[in-house]
Amino acid sequence: MCVCVTFIAIVDGAITTVALPSIARQFELTTAALDGVVVVYPVCLAMAIPASAWLVERFGAKRVLLTALTAFLGSSLLCGAAAGLGQLIASRAVQGLSAGVLFPAAASLLYSTFNSWEQVRISRYMIIPQQIAPAAAPVLGGLLVDHLSWRWVFYVNLPLGLPAVVFGALFLAEHRGHRPGRFDLTGLLLSAAALGGVMFGVCEGPNRGWSSPAVVTALALGTVLLTATVVFELRTAEPLLKLRLFADRLFRDTNLINLVGLVPILGAMYLGPLFLQQGQGRSALESGTSTFPEAFGVLLTVQIAGILYSRVGPRIIIGSGLAMVSAVLLLFATCDQDTGLWTFRAYMFLLGVGMGGVFMPTTVASLATLSRKDLAQASTLNTVVRQTGGAFAPAAVTTALVLSTPTAAAAHPPISAYQHAYFTLAALAAATSLFAFTLRDGPARAAARGTTASGGTAPLRRRHEEAH
Repeated sequence: MCVCVTFIAIVDGAITTVALPSIARQFELTTAALDGVVVVYPVCLAMAIPASAWLVERFGAKRVLLTALTAFLGSSLLCGAAAGLGQLIASRAVQGLSAGVLFPAAASLLYSTFNSWEQVRISRYMIIPQQIAPAAAPVLGGLLVDHLSWRWVFYVNLPLGLPAVVFGALFLAEHRGHRPGRFDLTGLLLSAAALGGVMFGVCEGPNRGWSSPAVVTALALGTVLLTATVVFELRTAEPLLKLRLFADRLFRDTNLINLVGLVPILGAMYLGPLFLQQGQGRSALESGTSTFPEAFGVLLTVQIAGILYSRVGPRIIIGSGLAMVSAVLLLFATCDQDTGLWTFRAYMFLLGVGMGGVFMPTTVASLATLSRKDLAQASTLNTVVRQTGGAFAPAAVTTALVLSTPTAAAAHPPISAYQHAYFTLAALAAATSLFAFTLRDGPARAAARGTTASGGTAPLRRRHEEAH
């Protein structure tokens, strides 16, 4: 169930850009005029995330997950049937709001069902849709647009999602945390406005320019509101976002690694197609087949990391993974106009090998020292951090390219600009790697072995067979 939900939501977030030219022709608009169709999704997703933990605690993970998935599928149907741009953007907004609840609810259900040792094993399977979905989305979108119509990039969610709704309704067991207190409306308004503003500014910065009044206003207002959110939530007895969880060192440090470490990782995934298509003049098909080997590297490493996790701990795995990411990015920085596709593909595979040492260990370790009643809140905060890091990645790449490109050649960055961008990402990955090696991961290793940090036996969470 969680695998299916993750796959659908990730594909939908990536597949829409493929259909933009066809949508523009249908509505007799320029592709640039459809920018709102793309941006509204991550903005609304970020705005909905803060409320997800309270909803899970109040109504139960199963009910919230199925309701959000149903709303997501319904809005997908409305997107496909949209008669104009306004209807399409409104339906995409509902999709984003639904996805903002889907991710934390699925994670909460998953991690409340399995103990730490089982979470390591499950994560080896959960990584599959997370890697396959972004790679498959452009190919699937191209086939649907070419052979059917752009509307099918939204309709395709229905045959994938409806069986998941039926399965969940029949077989998922209900999981509910402690009874939540009064709904923190002020916290929701502050956090939603803050995250929405920051996400809008970060997403639109590369398109409109970082000095654009709309971007500057969004980032400034978002930062002020984010500060107000932190102050208010820390002073509230029953906050919507339980920021006090960051007092736990392992939870705080793993989330910091996710926030910063995702920038070079996802930045490399964003930069690769730009280098191949704009820098070397390759086709979209050549670009897609050359970046796809990264997924195989991730899938390989995750299986090995799952075996080693309880033996060596997340500190060594995460630190080594980020160190390898940094080293491979330095290899990318040597690529030039004459670099062959198979060389690039080999580097992408090695990049995936390094990436696979980061994703699973950080997620599992972040929850190792938290009580079960805090899992819904922790999953929400994890999602906020990952979405923010993911949004910063293309912004960092674009900024690095712009700073390394002469003004006269702004539309066509030289090869040296891409090399400088890779160097920047490599430095960021190296710094994050050094920090990862300082993790105090004794409790995480103990939890994975089913023991306490002092060597005693820890009670394992009861397994809910109905949720399998």
